[in-house]
Amino acid sequence: MLYKELQPADLYMIRLPYSFSDYDRQLLTLFYQPLVGAEGLSLYLTLWADGELRNNEQWPHYQLMNVLGVSIGKIFQARIALEAIGLLRTWQKSGEDGRVFYYELAAPLDAESFLKDPLLSMFLLNKIGENAYKQLRNRYIHKANWNNGFTDVSRTFMDVFKPSTKTGNVISHTDEFESKERKSSIPFYYEEFDFALLQEGLSEQLVPKSAMTIEAKEVIAKLAFLYNLNPIEMQKVVILALDDELHLSESRLKKACADYYKLTVSKTAPVIEKIMEQQVKPIPKNSQPLSKEEELIHYLETTSPTVVLKDIANGKEPILADVQLANYFVTHYKMPIGVVNVLLQYVLLRTDMKLTKNYAEKIASHWMRKDVKTAKQAMELARNEHEQYIKWKNEGSKQKSYAKKPTREEKVPDWFYKKNGETKQSGNETNGIQNIDEERQKLLAELGVKKR
Repeated sequence: MLYKELQPADLYMIRLPYSFSDYDRQLLTLFYQPLVGAEGLSLYLTLWADGELRNNEQWPHYQLMNVLGVSIGKIFQARIALEAIGLLRTWQKSGEDGRVFYYELAAPLDAESFLKDPLLSMFLLNKIGENAYKQLRNRYIHKANWNNGFTDVSRTFMDVFKPSTKTGNVISHTDEFESKERKSSIPFYYEEFDFALLQEGLSEQLVPKSAMTIEAKEVIAKLAFLYNLNPIEMQKVVILALDDELHLSESRLKKACADYYKLTVSKTAPVIEKIMEQQVKPIPKNSQPLSKEEELIHYLETTSPTVVLKDIANGKEPILADVQLANYFVTHYKMPIGVVNVLLQYVLLRTDMKLTKNYAEKIASHWMRKDVKTAKQAMELARNEHEQYIKWKNEGSKQKSYAKKPTREEKVPDWFYKKNGETKQSGNETNGIQNIDEERQKLLAELGVKKR
């Protein structure tokens, strides 16, 4: 499925709608990095740096692979983590020349907004622990004491300016990508929460509709998601959170939900996990071990061709011409990385470790006409067409009609000969007032909490 999402030859462009600051860098490192991981932060910082220098230039994702030193799969995982946390928005356009992705970086939330968000704050607490979380909070959140006794008398825009009857040019906002204000929360679609079911069990006298503001609904939906509570359970949380003026504040909702969770579910804080990580199932201990060919295919499909060239040369850095040729197959011919890696191995070992451009291009052209998409397909085709490839090699630049059979033994990659039954154990096992008070006391009694 990865090939449907992102390929190394897909192009990308970068847009920076804001001027990022050193404060943003601190927030990214200390608040966001524990959530998106080091690879997610590296991708963000790389796009930030490139976006400051490039103006609507297009570059292949293969370049990101070389800069970050990771596979295209890890870049995709880092990208969707940034999207989920609100740091990146992605647009895609498909054309005759392939796909182009437009990446717009979003500024991180300020420390106060981040720590007020129930999802982000709990996610961070789970990742770094209570002590580190308190230290971070004390470092960035300072209580202001200077404004005691002062009243804010600042004028608003409407106090100072008024509309004029003079005519002027009308500005047309037709940009494809509209500029946005710095976000005050992560992209969370609270409409998915069933508020109709929530309000069915709450009478108008008990919880008036005026209490269900947009802000309150967003907090309710986030808390329900975080604590994995359904609308019926959230009815009890809302009753506990209502104040004497029938208002639902963010702080009371958060406290009521935490108290309800501790009393009915668990005293341990909830944990947020990535969906992608949950889908990766560990290999059972009694499962069949992977064969050498299966391990090799995984290596070829997930490794940069530059690294493969280095591995073939026993750790020595490959020459620039070989790296450029490998890059050419990926970016110009748009060949999958696994196929390019098989091609590199086959050609190098067939030509006494010399990466002959014409010979490699001839085989690459054949594989493209055969619509080879995976490393396994490339290996099978190399086995089936081996005799023909011998002729192409011996014909060379003279393009002879046929060639004599070589008298010496031809050298081929280890994967060329199938060895049935040969297996290898994987490295690791992957493993309303009176009514409100009355209802609140009833609810607390049900939960086993005595009135203090």
